[in-house]
Amino acid sequence: MPDRVPYTKSALTYAGQIEKLKSRGLFIEDEFKAEHLLKNISYYRLSGYWYPMLAHPKSAHFFKPGATFNNAFKLYCFDREFRQLVLSELEKIEVAIRARMIYTLSHNHGAFWFNEFPLFTDRNKLKSSKGKMLIEYNRSDEEFVKAFKRKYSEPLPPSWMILEISSFGILSNLFSNLKSGRNKREISSYFGLDDTTFKSWLHTFTYIRNVCAHHARLWNKTFSISPKIPRSPRHQFLNTTSIIHPTNGATIYLNKKPYYLCSILIYILNTINPKHSFHKKLDKLFVKYPIIDTKAMGFPNNWEQEPLWNWRNAIS
Repeated sequence: MPDRVPYTKSALTYAGQIEKLKSRGLFIEDEFKAEHLLKNISYYRLSGYWYPMLAHPKSAHFFKPGATFNNAFKLYCFDREFRQLVLSELEKIEVAIRARMIYTLSHNHGAFWFNEFPLFTDRNKLKSSKGKMLIEYNRSDEEFVKAFKRKYSEPLPPSWMILEISSFGILSNLFSNLKSGRNKREISSYFGLDDTTFKSWLHTFTYIRNVCAHHARLWNKTFSISPKIPRSPRHQFLNTTSIIHPTNGATIYLNKKPYYLCSILIYILNTINPKHSFHKKLDKLFVKYPIIDTKAMGFPNNWEQEPLWNWRNAIS
């Protein structure tokens, strides 16, 4: 690792930011509009959207011919709407997973199954999860929580109450910590997956939910985690989960890009809401923003011919 040096760059005025972009070759159609956007979005946040427009080497920070501020803003707008769409679908999936876990474990092990240490692989992780549940319980102002506190002596309410106010992360950690066996199989099987794949997808959903909730860039993101590719999914999934690099012949797996995220969303939505319209909504976004390079999102050639994605034929 090279020696590190102090950070010495000074903050630029909005006018200075515009001049810097122009000096690097970015065409700014309307400087008044550009300044307004820099004031209300920030240079640094927008830089993630003009980064794909930089010429190689990108470290030189010069733009390709034809790069414009408006196109960078269109990428930003697409990403914002894409995140909102993904977050909306994740909410439905989270509710369904929560309901299935509560039903399965409560019927198999009672209302307070989260107190049963033998069900879990790691006691410390379970204590950590319960500690987070207690924090959520103590700060909740839900009426059903207030009513339970007034009437009952247990430190936490039954699972169908406490998990309603617990985060998706807690839910994911509880499932991950369950011992392999009947409980995990029953929950995963409902969604058409083996428990190892389902655990991986749960972790991915939690990660992506946090990305969306913090308004971070999603449209061309390469994920820091790799949601598993199921070996034997019970329902229609992707026929193609990898491609061959056109120059070096290496195998590239598709499960680190938004295309795969969208595919696993569709797979789960097909179970919990077979009449969902996620395909159509995403298709409308692509039509609305023709500037979007779907390959940057991990979409392979002929992706629309995948049975999982081919909703037009499915409804014809």
